[in-house]
Amino acid sequence: MSITSEAELQGMKRISEVVAVTLKEMRNYARPGMSAKEVDEFGGEVLQRYGAKSAPKLTYGFPGWTCISINNEIAHGIPHATKILQEGDLVNIDVSAELDGFWADNGGSFVLGNDLHQHLPLVNASRDILYKALSQIRGGVKIADIGKLIEKEAAKAGFTVIRNLAGHGVGRGLHEPPEDILNCYERRNKERFRKNSVVAVETFISTRSNYANQANDGWTLIGNKGGFVAQHEHTIVITDGAPIILTADNEI
Repeated sequence: MSITSEAELQGMKRISEVVAVTLKEMRNYARPGMSAKEVDEFGGEVLQRYGAKSAPKLTYGFPGWTCISINNEIAHGIPHATKILQEGDLVNIDVSAELDGFWADNGGSFVLGNDLHQHLPLVNASRDILYKALSQIRGGVKIADIGKLIEKEAAKAGFTVIRNLAGHGVGRGLHEPPEDILNCYERRNKERFRKNSVVAVETFISTRSNYANQANDGWTLIGNKGGFVAQHEHTIVITDGAPIILTADNEI
Protein backbone atom coordinates (compact mmCIF):
# COMPACT_ATOMS: atom_id res chain seq x y z
CA MET A 1 0.00 0.00 0.00
CA SER A 2 0.94 3.62 -0.24
CA ILE A 3 0.43 5.86 2.78
CA THR A 4 -1.87 8.72 1.78
CA SER A 5 -3.10 9.99 5.16
CA GLU A 6 -2.17 10.24 8.81
CA ALA A 7 -4.98 7.79 9.62
CA GLU A 8 -3.38 5.17 7.37
CA LEU A 9 0.02 5.75 8.94
CA GLN A 10 -1.42 5.33 12.42
CA GLY A 11 -3.26 2.17 11.35
CA MET A 12 -0.03 0.68 10.04
CA LYS A 13 1.82 1.70 13.19
CA ARG A 14 -0.76 -0.06 15.39
CA ILE A 15 -0.70 -3.42 13.61
CA SER A 16 3.07 -3.27 13.19
CA GLU A 17 3.49 -2.75 16.92
CA VAL A 18 1.21 -5.75 17.56
CA VAL A 19 3.17 -8.16 15.36
CA ALA A 20 6.48 -6.82 16.66
CA VAL A 21 5.56 -7.20 20.32
CA THR A 22 4.10 -10.66 19.63
CA LEU A 23 7.36 -11.77 18.00
CA LYS A 24 9.44 -10.40 20.87
CA GLU A 25 7.25 -12.00 23.53
CA MET A 26 7.25 -15.37 21.76
CA ARG A 27 11.04 -15.29 21.48
CA ASN A 28 11.34 -14.52 25.19
CA TYR A 29 8.77 -17.18 26.10
CA ALA A 30 10.38 -20.05 24.19
CA ARG A 31 12.36 -22.54 26.30
CA PRO A 32 13.99 -25.93 25.65
CA GLY A 33 11.48 -28.72 26.16
CA MET A 34 8.51 -26.68 24.96
CA SER A 35 6.66 -27.72 21.85
CA ALA A 36 6.35 -25.35 18.91
CA LYS A 37 2.58 -25.55 19.44
CA GLU A 38 2.94 -24.21 22.99
CA VAL A 39 4.93 -21.24 21.73
CA ASP A 40 2.47 -20.68 18.89
CA GLU A 41 -0.55 -20.81 21.23
CA PHE A 42 1.14 -18.22 23.42
CA GLY A 43 1.63 -16.02 20.35
CA GLY A 44 -2.00 -16.50 19.38
CA GLU A 45 -3.04 -15.29 22.83
CA VAL A 46 -0.94 -12.15 22.44
CA LEU A 47 -2.52 -11.41 19.05
CA GLN A 48 -6.00 -11.96 20.46
CA ARG A 49 -5.21 -9.67 23.39
CA TYR A 50 -4.80 -6.85 20.86
CA GLY A 51 -7.80 -7.91 18.78
CA ALA A 52 -5.57 -8.86 15.84
CA LYS A 53 -6.10 -11.81 13.51
CA SER A 54 -3.37 -14.19 12.35
CA ALA A 55 -2.54 -13.34 8.73
CA PRO A 56 -1.47 -16.82 7.55
CA LYS A 57 -4.51 -18.41 9.18
CA LEU A 58 -6.85 -15.74 7.78
CA THR A 59 -5.33 -15.64 4.28
CA TYR A 60 -4.25 -19.21 3.62
CA GLY A 61 -5.85 -21.37 6.30
CA PHE A 62 -2.40 -22.07 7.76
CA PRO A 63 -2.47 -24.61 10.65
CA GLY A 64 -1.10 -22.26 13.29
CA TRP A 65 -1.24 -18.67 14.50
CA THR A 66 2.37 -18.09 13.45
CA CYS A 67 5.06 -19.87 11.46
CA ILE A 68 7.75 -21.58 13.57
CA SER A 69 10.65 -23.15 11.68
CA ILE A 70 13.41 -25.09 13.41
CA ASN A 71 16.94 -26.01 12.29
CA ASN A 72 16.83 -27.21 8.65
CA GLU A 73 13.41 -25.66 8.00
CA ILE A 74 13.67 -22.33 6.19
CA ALA A 75 10.16 -20.89 6.59
CA HIS A 76 6.44 -21.63 6.94
CA GLY A 77 7.12 -24.31 9.54
CA ILE A 78 3.98 -25.76 11.11
CA PRO A 79 3.96 -25.38 14.92
CA HIS A 80 3.26 -29.04 15.71
CA ALA A 81 2.83 -30.35 19.25
CA THR A 82 5.44 -32.99 18.36
CA LYS A 83 8.03 -30.39 17.37
CA ILE A 84 10.02 -30.05 20.61
CA LEU A 85 12.50 -27.22 21.02
CA GLN A 86 16.01 -28.20 22.13
CA GLU A 87 18.90 -26.24 23.61
CA GLY A 88 20.96 -24.74 20.79
CA ASP A 89 18.24 -25.03 18.13
CA LEU A 90 18.11 -22.50 15.31
CA VAL A 91 14.56 -21.17 15.62
CA ASN A 92 12.69 -18.84 13.31
CA ILE A 93 9.39 -17.23 14.24
CA ASP A 94 7.41 -15.27 11.65
CA VAL A 95 4.44 -13.24 12.85
CA SER A 96 2.01 -11.46 10.54
CA ALA A 97 -1.46 -10.22 11.39
CA GLU A 98 -4.41 -7.98 10.51
CA LEU A 99 -6.04 -5.29 12.64
CA ASP A 100 -8.72 -2.83 11.52
CA GLY A 101 -8.00 -3.51 7.86
CA PHE A 102 -4.23 -3.06 8.11
CA TRP A 103 -1.64 -5.84 7.80
CA ALA A 104 2.00 -6.12 8.92
CA ASP A 105 4.67 -8.80 8.80
CA ASN A 106 7.91 -9.49 10.69
CA GLY A 107 10.17 -12.36 11.61
CA GLY A 108 13.46 -13.30 13.13
CA SER A 109 15.81 -16.22 13.67
CA PHE A 110 17.58 -16.84 16.97
CA VAL A 111 19.50 -19.52 18.83
CA LEU A 112 17.54 -21.07 21.70
CA GLY A 113 19.72 -20.95 24.83
CA ASN A 114 23.39 -21.76 24.40
CA ASP A 115 24.85 -21.78 20.91
CA LEU A 116 25.80 -25.46 20.96
CA HIS A 117 25.96 -25.79 17.17
CA GLN A 118 27.58 -22.47 16.22
CA HIS A 119 24.55 -20.96 14.52
CA LEU A 120 25.17 -17.44 15.86
CA PRO A 121 27.44 -16.28 13.01
CA LEU A 122 24.64 -17.08 10.57
CA VAL A 123 21.99 -15.40 12.73
CA ASN A 124 24.13 -12.29 13.20
CA ALA A 125 24.90 -12.07 9.48
CA SER A 126 21.20 -12.27 8.59
CA ARG A 127 20.28 -9.51 11.03
CA ASP A 128 23.23 -7.25 10.15
CA ILE A 129 22.62 -7.61 6.41
CA LEU A 130 18.96 -6.71 6.84
CA TYR A 131 19.89 -3.45 8.55
CA LYS A 132 22.50 -2.67 5.89
CA ALA A 133 19.84 -3.19 3.24
CA LEU A 134 17.29 -1.04 5.07
CA SER A 135 19.82 1.78 5.39
CA GLN A 136 20.02 1.96 1.58
CA ILE A 137 16.28 1.83 0.82
CA ARG A 138 14.57 5.06 -0.13
CA GLY A 139 12.28 6.31 -2.86
CA GLY A 140 13.81 5.85 -6.31
CA VAL A 141 16.29 3.09 -5.40
CA LYS A 142 16.17 0.06 -7.68
CA ILE A 143 14.80 -3.06 -5.97
CA ALA A 144 17.40 -5.14 -7.84
CA ASP A 145 20.22 -3.08 -6.32
CA ILE A 146 19.11 -4.02 -2.81
CA GLY A 147 19.13 -7.68 -3.86
CA LYS A 148 22.67 -7.21 -5.15
CA LEU A 149 23.72 -5.67 -1.83
CA ILE A 150 22.23 -8.54 0.20
CA GLU A 151 23.86 -11.17 -2.00
CA LYS A 152 27.24 -9.41 -1.87
CA GLU A 153 27.15 -8.98 1.91
CA ALA A 154 26.18 -12.62 2.40
CA ALA A 155 29.16 -13.73 0.30
CA LYS A 156 31.50 -11.46 2.28
CA ALA A 157 30.31 -13.18 5.47
CA GLY A 158 30.91 -16.64 3.98
CA PHE A 159 27.25 -17.44 3.23
CA THR A 160 24.86 -17.54 0.30
CA VAL A 161 21.21 -16.53 -0.14
CA ILE A 162 17.92 -18.22 -0.94
CA ARG A 163 17.14 -16.98 -4.42
CA ASN A 164 13.43 -17.82 -4.72
CA LEU A 165 12.11 -16.20 -1.54
CA ALA A 166 11.45 -12.49 -1.37
CA GLY A 167 10.18 -9.55 0.60
CA HIS A 168 6.97 -7.94 -0.59
CA GLY A 169 4.52 -5.10 -0.33
CA VAL A 170 2.14 -5.20 2.61
CA GLY A 171 -0.56 -3.03 4.18
CA ARG A 172 -4.07 -3.71 2.90
CA GLY A 173 -3.25 -7.40 2.49
CA LEU A 174 -0.49 -9.78 3.52
CA HIS A 175 1.19 -9.87 0.10
CA GLU A 176 1.01 -6.90 -2.25
CA PRO A 177 3.18 -5.51 -5.07
CA PRO A 178 6.10 -5.35 -5.29
CA GLU A 179 6.34 -9.12 -4.73
CA ASP A 180 9.97 -9.58 -5.75
CA ILE A 181 12.23 -7.89 -3.18
CA LEU A 182 14.76 -10.66 -3.69
CA ASN A 183 17.97 -11.45 -1.81
CA CYS A 184 19.88 -11.56 -5.09
CA TYR A 185 20.44 -9.44 -8.18
CA GLU A 186 17.80 -9.76 -10.87
CA ARG A 187 18.91 -7.56 -13.77
CA ARG A 188 15.52 -7.80 -15.50
CA ASN A 189 13.80 -6.15 -12.54
CA LYS A 190 13.77 -2.42 -13.33
CA GLU A 191 11.24 -1.54 -10.61
CA ARG A 192 12.15 1.05 -7.99
CA PHE A 193 11.05 1.57 -4.40
CA ARG A 194 8.34 4.22 -4.16
CA LYS A 195 8.19 6.91 -1.50
CA ASN A 196 5.35 6.41 1.04
CA SER A 197 4.87 2.76 0.09
CA VAL A 198 4.88 0.01 2.72
CA VAL A 199 7.00 -3.09 2.22
CA ALA A 200 8.23 -6.05 4.25
CA VAL A 201 11.95 -6.56 3.61
CA GLU A 202 13.51 -9.86 4.66
CA THR A 203 16.81 -11.65 4.45
CA PHE A 204 17.24 -15.38 3.81
CA ILE A 205 20.92 -16.07 4.51
CA SER A 206 22.08 -19.64 3.99
CA THR A 207 25.02 -21.87 4.83
CA ARG A 208 24.55 -24.14 1.81
CA SER A 209 21.24 -24.07 -0.05
CA ASN A 210 20.28 -21.45 -2.62
CA TYR A 211 16.68 -22.46 -3.34
CA ALA A 212 13.74 -23.33 -1.10
CA ASN A 213 11.58 -26.36 -1.87
CA GLN A 214 8.22 -27.26 -0.35
CA ALA A 215 8.18 -30.25 1.97
CA ASN A 216 5.59 -33.02 1.79
CA ASP A 217 3.37 -31.31 4.37
CA GLY A 218 2.49 -28.67 1.76
CA TRP A 219 3.71 -25.76 3.88
CA THR A 220 7.24 -26.07 5.24
CA LEU A 221 10.10 -24.84 3.06
CA ILE A 222 13.43 -26.65 3.12
CA GLY A 223 16.73 -26.04 1.32
CA ASN A 224 17.66 -27.75 -1.92
CA LYS A 225 21.17 -28.53 -0.64
CA GLY A 226 20.57 -28.83 3.11
CA GLY A 227 22.31 -26.68 5.68
CA PHE A 228 20.72 -23.87 7.65
CA VAL A 229 19.03 -20.56 6.88
CA ALA A 230 18.47 -17.49 9.07
CA GLN A 231 15.77 -14.94 8.31
CA HIS A 232 15.04 -11.45 9.65
CA GLU A 233 12.22 -9.18 8.51
CA HIS A 234 10.85 -5.69 9.13
CA THR A 235 7.82 -3.85 7.79
CA ILE A 236 8.87 -0.34 6.75
CA VAL A 237 7.54 2.85 5.19
CA ILE A 238 9.79 4.17 2.42
CA THR A 239 10.75 7.85 2.56
CA ASP A 240 13.22 10.17 0.80
CA GLY A 241 15.71 9.29 3.54
CA ALA A 242 15.97 6.51 6.11
CA PRO A 243 12.87 4.30 6.15
CA ILE A 244 10.43 4.26 9.04
CA ILE A 245 10.85 0.82 10.63
CA LEU A 246 7.30 0.11 11.78
CA THR A 247 8.18 -3.19 13.48
CA ALA A 248 11.17 -1.89 15.46
CA ASP A 249 9.56 -3.06 18.72
CA ASN A 250 10.48 -6.66 17.87
CA GLU A 251 14.07 -5.80 18.87
CA ILE A 252 15.63 -8.19 16.36
